[in-house]
Amino acid sequence: MFSTIILFISGAEIFFIMFIVVMVFGADKIPDIAKGLGKGMRQLRDATDDIKQEIQKSAEKQGIDTSFTNDIRNEIDKVKESVDDVSGVVKRK
Repeated sequence: MFSTIILFISGAEIFFIMFIVVMVFGADKIPDIAKGLGKGMRQLRDATDDIKQEIQKSAEKQGIDTSFTNDIRNEIDKVKESVDDVSGVVKRK
């Protein structure tokens, strides 16, 4: 979804947004803001991975067969590849 939103923002609009950000926060605060956002995204990813591992361990402990998740992931990857093949022709240059 995010990639489709990016397609509708032109260079002038990105420049205007960056100008407003610099005016509001100041040039010296932008690297700190970006660093904080990066740390937050990393923590969210780590927490998500931890939750996935706990669910996997719990399922294995209960004797639940989780091998079907690999099959689902493989099918999802196949669908993504086919969509990429089709959308490659449609994408703007």
